[in-house]
Parts: sequence; C-alpha cells; structure tokens
Amino acid sequence: MAVVSRTNPTVADGTPPSTPGPVAPKKSSGTTIFGIALRTPYWVFTGSVALIFLAPLAWTAVASFSPQAGTNQVDGWGFGNYQTLAAYQAGVWRYLGNSAFVSLLTVALTLLISFLGGYAFARFRFPGKNILFLLTLAILMVPYATLLIPLYVLLNQVGLQNSLVGVALVLTMFQLPFSTFLMRISFEAVPRELDEAAMVDGCSSFSALWRVLLPAVKPGLITVGLFGFLAAWNDFMAPLILINDTEKMTLPLAVSNLRGQVQGVVDYGATEAGVVVLALPCIVLFLLLQRHYVRGFMSGALKG
Repeated sequence: MAVVSRTNPTVADGTPPSTPGPVAPKKSSGTTIFGIALRTPYWVFTGSVALIFLAPLAWTAVASFSPQAGTNQVDGWGFGNYQTLAAYQAGVWRYLGNSAFVSLLTVALTLLISFLGGYAFARFRFPGKNILFLLTLAILMVPYATLLIPLYVLLNQVGLQNSLVGVALVLTMFQLPFSTFLMRISFEAVPRELDEAAMVDGCSSFSALWRVLLPAVKPGLITVGLFGFLAAWNDFMAPLILINDTEKMTLPLAVSNLRGQVQGVVDYGATEAGVVVLALPCIVLFLLLQRHYVRGFMSGALKG
C-alpha cells in the first residue's frame, strides 16, 4: 500500500502530481475600452483614406456594366461597353499586347541596369562616384514632358521612331534614377561580410553577386520591377508623342482616342470599360507582391 507524504505528496505510482501553471491576469474592461479608444482615430483615418482611393475604382467598375445613354449598353446590365472597346480599330487585344510588350521590356531593362548600377555604387570605390550618382538622380528634377521632343528627334535619327522599342527605352531612362537609388540602398543594407565569405569560399565577384547578393536584394528588385511596370503600363505622354501608327498604340492612348469618336461625343461606357481593363493587372500585381514591395522600401531603413 503506497504511503502518501504530507510534505511531498505523490500519487500511487510514485510520480508527483501535476501542478497548475501560472494563470494569466485577466484584462480589465477599462483597459480594453481605453485601447479601443486609442486605436479608433487610426481606424477612422485609414478607412477614410482607403475609401477615397477605392470609391472611384468601384464606381468605374459598376458604371462599366450599368446602362447608360449614348453607349452600347443602354438597356440592362451587361458587357456592351466591353464589346465596344474590343471592336475599336485594331482591337483591344492588340493594344493590350502593345502595352504588355512595352511594360515588360521596360521592366527587364530597368531591372538589369539598376541592379548592376546599384551594385557598383554600393560596393565599388572609384573617382567621382558620388558626383556621378548625383548626376543620375538629377534626371528626376527635369520635367518629364520637356525631354520628349528632343528624345523624339534622337530616336528618329537612330531609326526607332514610331517604335514600341523606342517607347520602352524612353520609359526606362526615366525609371533608372529612382531604381538605381533604391537598388543602391538595398545593396548597402546587405553586410559586406557576405561578399567576403563568398570570396573566401572560392566565388568570383560575379558568382558572389549572382549566388549571394541577388537573393538578398530580391525585395528591392521586386519593388523596382513593380514600379517600372506600373509606370510603363499607365504611361500616356510618351506613346502620344512617339507613336504615330494606330496599330502600335498602347492601351491608355487607345482609350483616350476612343472617348470622342462620334462627333465629339464622349462614350463614357467604353471609357470606363477601358479604365477597368487598365486597372486590373495593376491591382492583381500589387496584391500578389505587396509583401515584397513593403520589404523593398524598408530594406535601407535597417542595415544588418
């Protein structure tokens, strides 16, 4: 028969009984109400800002399906406005393809040049580095529209007039200053010890850049690519100046020309459908990449 000690109680099998763990203190209702009161202004402010930005998009999406006088959708709800957009001149798919080609080429060139440029400015030391970097950033201070006419003349001389490649080159040039700046701070946030360790293990400079630094600055690259895509996809001024052929128009330019095709009467339904088609890829990309987008902006805030 097992003997139970009063000072050290045990169960019949000789193991000490389980003792209850520490009980978490209960939050008083006053503390909870106070916390909610402190967070309410933040919720109201962020909700108001979100409503300001989302309300026009929601209104445009609803109006693109709703019946409107003077449009292809006059009775009931449907896709009449999208049919008008699809049948406009060369067709919406042709303009979507042009916009996709310009945007993807702009992203590829911007990523390649800013990646190498940011690496050079962050890791190498050479005479005039800071002056050259300031000159690169100085492009941001030049008004965008003032350079389009000289660039049009230059593209005409090299045989890239009325060319989607020429539009992509122009858009890349205007994306490079900010992209190079962002990639430089992304590289500077990576400890130099990673480069040195890779060199000790036998990597060359290019191998260390490709295998070690490229994964480390991935959020910055995604941010640069997203910025480049959004800027090229939605740009209107450069195609307006540089493109003369209607079959080479990008979608923003085509939607703008669609607005007043019948005696100056604006087809608001087709215009709203075009805005929805333009906005959808941007919204989807941002939702998919927003986590990397935030990390890319924060990459230079904390240096490891």
